[in-house]
Amino acid sequence: MIWKKALCFFIVCIILFSSFVGIAQSSYTKSDSDKPNHDGHPKIVNIINFIRLLEPRDSSITEDVLYQTVVKQVEILKKYNLKGTFLLQYDALMDARYQRLLKNLDPNQFEIGAWWEIPQPLVEKSGLHWRGRYPWDWYAHVGFSTGYSLKEREQLADVYMKDFKKIFGYYPKSVGSWFIDAYTLNYLYEKYQIVASSNCKDQYGTDGYTLWGGYWNQAYYPSKINSYMPAQHEQNQIPVPIFRMLGSDPIRQYDAGLGSKHQSVITLEPVYKEGGADSAWVNWYFKTLIEGASMEFGYVQAGQENSFTWKEMAKGFELQMPLIAKLRDENKLKVETLSETGEWFKAHYKTTPASSVTVNEDLSGSDRKTVWFDSRFYRLNLLWENGTLRFRDIHLFNEKLPSIYETQKATSNECSFFTLPFVDGYLWSDKNNIAGLRFKALQNGKEILLQGGNPVITDSIKGKLHINWPLTSFNGTMVMDIDEQQIKIKLISPKPLDWFLDLSTAADKSLPFRDIKPKQVDCKFEGMAYSIIASQGLFSIPAHNTVFRISPVKNLIALKF
Repeated sequence: MIWKKALCFFIVCIILFSSFVGIAQSSYTKSDSDKPNHDGHPKIVNIINFIRLLEPRDSSITEDVLYQTVVKQVEILKKYNLKGTFLLQYDALMDARYQRLLKNLDPNQFEIGAWWEIPQPLVEKSGLHWRGRYPWDWYAHVGFSTGYSLKEREQLADVYMKDFKKIFGYYPKSVGSWFIDAYTLNYLYEKYQIVASSNCKDQYGTDGYTLWGGYWNQAYYPSKINSYMPAQHEQNQIPVPIFRMLGSDPIRQYDAGLGSKHQSVITLEPVYKEGGADSAWVNWYFKTLIEGASMEFGYVQAGQENSFTWKEMAKGFELQMPLIAKLRDENKLKVETLSETGEWFKAHYKTTPASSVTVNEDLSGSDRKTVWFDSRFYRLNLLWENGTLRFRDIHLFNEKLPSIYETQKATSNECSFFTLPFVDGYLWSDKNNIAGLRFKALQNGKEILLQGGNPVITDSIKGKLHINWPLTSFNGTMVMDIDEQQIKIKLISPKPLDWFLDLSTAADKSLPFRDIKPKQVDCKFEGMAYSIIASQGLFSIPAHNTVFRISPVKNLIALKF
């Protein structure tokens, strides 16, 4: 009997040990993102190239030119053994050449997904009337799902998914677009179980598309009634993370085109001479990504749509891909497909995490530094320039603010998505007056801008961003602690100082402020009322040309968003 019990015990131990090893191996191999970088936070790159069949805006860009562009992209990714995601617009999906090219790719290296622009073949196969000027029309009310009724959006999705599965044998896990409405996104999740999506960077008016004030980088879970608005609660979110595309310049993109009706573009896209095609800029960008505090994880999307053609993107593409491969081999970056990163995100976060993008050192010749902070409740941007500091941007998020496109079809060739502004250094500025919430003090009866040295920005405490800014105009240090719902600002100094924050804007700007009380500012934007509360500190309206002032109480300002 004793030997039987011993045998049973031995067998149970073997089973438990095998299960433990299996679980350990599974958790390790599930995603490269589980392997931390040197600072404990993964830095993730998705190389996403999306594919259109034709380009009606330029007769010299033939279907063959577009196809050969994708051939070259595949060739380069294979050369450096880089994972890549190709997203197909429906007309390209149905083209035999793209089918042959992409079906022969190694599925362990390449992901094939959907690019959600709506061309004529998809509309007509869905039994709908095509209203476009060309077989693919980029106007918002024609070429995107926002231009169709809710029932029509379902029809478009069903036809695409049916044909994709017929060709590839499975449904795509990733669906990207410049912008995608929440109804379509939720439908694709519930019926086809997609795990990741992507949308355009923040921009104002570029190509007629405005996405302004959103979760600035990395990824977020959108509200069920607004695809651009991060949700605050799990029950009100679509459980598909949306990753922000194109790799915006954290310092220059925000102000690009300031004073005009639309922004120019300074991004990682390989075609742009001031961004992704410039060696100094690209190396600086990836250095910033790797070394800057990012809180949970750093992220960027590399790659390019084939509409720009290989001739235009070759320099930047061939510059970036070996650099990304080198940084991957040095364990400084993780290169994944979009769906892999989406699955990792969903496994780690039930709601949108707080994240940051930090620039500790600008390109040569500039002393600017910046940090973007995002959470499910708000975003903010701090900019250091010429020794001074200002909040360049603060926008609040509210899952209850609906997008008009969830109940109505877009009727214009343009499309707009917004969040709730508290500070807007772009829309509230003109060429001569730059809006911002500035750090100031009263010395010898005169208002001055506080001056300081290099900030130290750290993320060693989970969910918190900590900033020390040593002052040079005064013996002291401005200390900031930022978490997902509030920011605390405190002056540490052996001597008292009459310091405060002042919001100034250009004249004749439409501002959301309705009532400025000592402990609260009441606002209204896009029909929604919202408030910013000073849990410590006081709001006031100075006599001079300032929208409002925030003064500390006991040397502390604490704002709750």
